[in-house]
Amino acid sequence: MSGSDNIPMTPHGLRKLKDELKHLQSVERGKISREIEVARAHGDLRENAEYHAAKEKQSHIEGRILTLNDWIARAEVIDTAKLGGDKVVFGATVELVDTENDKSISYRLVGETEADLKKRWLAVTSPVARALIGKKVGDIATVQSPGGVRELEVVKVWFEEPQDDAPHGEG
Repeated sequence: MSGSDNIPMTPHGLRKLKDELKHLQSVERGKISREIEVARAHGDLRENAEYHAAKEKQSHIEGRILTLNDWIARAEVIDTAKLGGDKVVFGATVELVDTENDKSISYRLVGETEADLKKRWLAVTSPVARALIGKKVGDIATVQSPGGVRELEVVKVWFEEPQDDAPHGEG
């Protein structure tokens, strides 16, 4: 993802990016600066592992801040709560049945920055999501998976905006 392409995301996804950016700028930047000062006080910087680790962490934080700023600037927010219908599009939650083993699974199609397999949130650019886009209830999506071709029947399509991000006892 580079250049000036817009990045589709939900309002929830944009909030999460802004929250992370604010945390990095207001908390982590100050913390790492203090770590660098403490490590610098320990003497010879050439052989100071603490100092080099802190500088590397600082570089990582600054890089992440640049990335988040870029994503936020290019965010194309799509309010999934205002979407509807029976067609699979960005923001839809889709219940599928694998025609081979009759197993049911649900996925939510989100922007790349929001994808999270633990929550069953698929990037809209993923192979499964691409196979589902445009399908309606009753349609079969053919997906190439590592285990071969899978046929997934669209059973239900709905739209919702997630309420919170609190962990639900997973682990």
